[in-house]
Amino acid sequence: MTPHQQGTSKGAPAGARAGFAEHIAAVQRLRRDFRALPEDAPVRLAKPTSNLFRFREPSSAPSLDVSAFSGVISIDPVERLADVGGMTTYEDLVAATLPHGLMPTVVPQLRTITLGGAVTGLGIESSSFRSGLPHEAVQEMEILTGSGDVVTATRDNEHSDLFYGFPNSYGTLGYSLRLRIELEPVSAYVNLRHLRFSDSAECMDALARICADAEHDGQPVDFVDGVAFGPDELYLTLARFTDQAPWVSDYTGNDVYYKSIPRYSGNGPGDYLTTHDYLWRWDTDWFWCSRAFGTQHPLVRPLWPRALKRSDVYRKLVAWDRRTDFFRLLTHYRGKRPQEPLIQDIEVGVERGAEFLEFFHSEIGMTPVWMCPLRLSEPRRPGHGGDGEHVWPLYPLDNDRLYVNFGFWGLVDMLPGQRRAHHNRRVEEEVARLGGHKSLYSDAFYTEEEFWSLYNGTAYSGLKRAYDPGGRLLDLYAKCVGNR
Repeated sequence: MTPHQQGTSKGAPAGARAGFAEHIAAVQRLRRDFRALPEDAPVRLAKPTSNLFRFREPSSAPSLDVSAFSGVISIDPVERLADVGGMTTYEDLVAATLPHGLMPTVVPQLRTITLGGAVTGLGIESSSFRSGLPHEAVQEMEILTGSGDVVTATRDNEHSDLFYGFPNSYGTLGYSLRLRIELEPVSAYVNLRHLRFSDSAECMDALARICADAEHDGQPVDFVDGVAFGPDELYLTLARFTDQAPWVSDYTGNDVYYKSIPRYSGNGPGDYLTTHDYLWRWDTDWFWCSRAFGTQHPLVRPLWPRALKRSDVYRKLVAWDRRTDFFRLLTHYRGKRPQEPLIQDIEVGVERGAEFLEFFHSEIGMTPVWMCPLRLSEPRRPGHGGDGEHVWPLYPLDNDRLYVNFGFWGLVDMLPGQRRAHHNRRVEEEVARLGGHKSLYSDAFYTEEEFWSLYNGTAYSGLKRAYDPGGRLLDLYAKCVGNR
């Protein structure tokens, strides 16, 4: 048995030998495939799905088959741990954990987001005000580095720098092959209450109080997110686990989840969903973006199969449009203004949230806007952590500070004379002014100097030298801004 195999098997949950044996064999095959690549060839993965919105031309370069890393290796319901292949989707993981009465501490909203993608590219959901980001539940990660080595990184071993530097590296330092993550217990149902606000500052103040107390009106709060339908119509959705439900709603049929929020707001009992349906409430209509395909029209919706009401189906339609330029040409021939795609998620401190919304409504004008609170759950890095040091260096959020993620996805009319990517750049400028950050899953337009100042180029360059000295993987700027 090799040292790598010993490290992988050590601490494995009881009864997991077969799953781990198959995984070890897959790792050995992948390492052979890596060594077989031409030494000067860039390293890419062959993946059937993606949730990135940086569309690039198909590459003829050889790619690594990582399909063997798309399954749940083991679940330990006693220790509440799961060992999972890095290419495993949250849909598959949730299907495996819910029968044990467990779920990941943070389940990103879209079914086909992978565990590895959520860790290296950041993920967020309505439990993030108490559980932080998905990578904070990771105990160890097995990573194929740019040099072709497979290392196991933990918080306190010789690869701890890679463990802490992996989030927000987007596959430019390596690819996760296995992750051991913590799980948490769940109940059968979730009760949702929607609170309406007519003022963004009042909404942000309430959000800060609720997240600090994890309760509202004497009831516990397990999940928090919200939607701004306009400057004077904002809702916070507070959800809690419950063992009983007088009814359950179904938003995979004719009803649409986000349209139910105003209807169930007020002092009534709210709404009820199964825990499974709560976790995927946004996926069915890709938040509200399915309306662009007409699937929310009352004549179309009953005809659209339930199995095709999924974010990955809609994304394929967007990818087709990007390839064919169909919608832009249709807009042009219909004599309408050209439109700019604005697909972004940003974070600012809750105390600056009202400022961001005021800017967004006045200068961008897109609605709705998703709002999701976030606080890091890990207070500081063991053995480090002066007051000014960030726990996760490539996405430097402050400890003990509540942030709000604002998500907005759609098209904005361009006016004559506006610079290229005008609205995207205005968002970047405003977020920087407010001391926030922008997720890098979509288009970015920073200069190289701006980019590295925001995403800790000093820390990144040290990690790149250590784990990809030959530059087999793209660097973060080339991948996220250059879209290579």
